[in-house]
Amino acid sequence: MEKEITRLDRLNITGEMAAGIVHEIRNPMTTVRGFLQLSRNNPSKEYTDIMIEELDRVHNIVTEFLSVGAQAPTRRSSKHINTVIETLYPLIQSKALTGNHDISLDLGECPPIQLDEKEIRQLVLNLVLNGLDAMPLGGRLKIRTYSDSKQVVMEVKDQGGGIKEEFLAKLGTPFFSTKASGTGLGLSVCYGIAARHDAVIKVQTGEQGTTFFVHFSL
Repeated sequence: MEKEITRLDRLNITGEMAAGIVHEIRNPMTTVRGFLQLSRNNPSKEYTDIMIEELDRVHNIVTEFLSVGAQAPTRRSSKHINTVIETLYPLIQSKALTGNHDISLDLGECPPIQLDEKEIRQLVLNLVLNGLDAMPLGGRLKIRTYSDSKQVVMEVKDQGGGIKEEFLAKLGTPFFSTKASGTGLGLSVCYGIAARHDAVIKVQTGEQGTTFFVHFSL
């Protein structure tokens, strides 16, 4: 019975993911088809630009979805996570300013750990962008790092409205998102990257905001 329940759970997840893929890809493809029909009689650069944007969106969705289940070994080397964050800071700050948000860094002393820098950049960016999206105008997002004898921890803390308790168990599930226009793939990618680094993601949330903790073992 346990095996059957597990099998049915997997089928349910597969069904939800398939429905998500269909929904996310069908919308831009419908747009492209509509503008192609209009372009038959009225070719327009504006129509072409819109179609290119929608096709890029499909490409990004497929790329992110494939990276969720990527099993390729990471190319890790000894790096300081603070250096990765500092390298990304100008980009993060630019993203924050567009939403009238503020970014603060509190980077403690951390020993080097085995990281795939490209993947960790993606993890940091995804968590930061999610945090920025969750906040009203003028919110502050804080990135903090610290360590002890067993681990290095990175925190990303926003001042949004928090995540509902019933949604917490679904975090990281592809195509589950609390955002109206979100695909849910960004957080799924984060969980995959963490797993490949033998790291653990934890979440603390409430009305004053949400904090994502990424624990890297030494």
